[in-house]
Amino acid sequence: MMRIGLFLLTNLAVLVVAGLILSVLGVGSYHGAGGLKITNLLVFCFVFGMVGSFVSLFMSKWMAKKTTGTELIDPNAPRSQAEVVLLQMVADLSQRAQIKMPEVGIFPSYQSNAFATGWNKNDALVAVSSGLLERMNQDELRAVLAHEIGHVANGDMVTLSLVQGVVNTFVMFFARIAGDFIDRNVFGREEGEAPGIAYFVITMVLDIVFGILASAVVMWFSRYREYRADEAGAQLAGKQAMISALLRLQAETELPDQMPREMKALSITEGKEQGFSLAALFQTHPTIEQRVEALQRLNCP
Repeated sequence: MMRIGLFLLTNLAVLVVAGLILSVLGVGSYHGAGGLKITNLLVFCFVFGMVGSFVSLFMSKWMAKKTTGTELIDPNAPRSQAEVVLLQMVADLSQRAQIKMPEVGIFPSYQSNAFATGWNKNDALVAVSSGLLERMNQDELRAVLAHEIGHVANGDMVTLSLVQGVVNTFVMFFARIAGDFIDRNVFGREEGEAPGIAYFVITMVLDIVFGILASAVVMWFSRYREYRADEAGAQLAGKQAMISALLRLQAETELPDQMPREMKALSITEGKEQGFSLAALFQTHPTIEQRVEALQRLNCP
């Protein structure tokens, strides 16, 4: 129920914010007597595409805490030696990466995992699972944290939102162009006639089809940023420590995946892995083997 509520809240926020922006810009309907008003349509799609992506970004920390059950560590009153070590590692890595120290948290999950999120590099959250904290040694833990700090320092959350926003824009735009063309030429809508149910059904179907195809572009960028974060982790914590941490994560891929679906792109591992296949094009992460191979080619200690 919580996830449904968060989904509805996010979509309501998108509708309100996008509606206000379109009102301020004076953008009216993109349907006219002569057909589609291309400029209005493009602005409409751009506003909804980008607003949808950036509302999710601005809500990302709050939603991550709610969906994963992350409990923040009070830097002034850590409750255990493990929390003290965690805070010290994040503080040191943040200073080395030249970013403001993120909030630090722990979420309940037996499977080793971690994530970073936040709308900018100086207002981020880094969290690790309780299982990771229990089973990884300090070098491996530091490497995982360095990977997440790398995401934050690289601005990956913002750039992924930009990529998603642009993709959303073009998916909406071309779905409506194609929907209008099919409605006119296949279903015989007359010039000046308002779009009927066929147009809206076709547009919804094309939104889904184009969205699935376009998500391959977003997933490619997601995999690319994982390589960059691994490289940052190797530079901050050592190449062998980063490789060791990834191999430890690989050993746990058969454990039940407890990471919420909406958080998988932000986590250090996606869970069960796939080799080369069509489905691999839609994976948020490269395989551990691919990531280790890339790290081994790095020229760093």
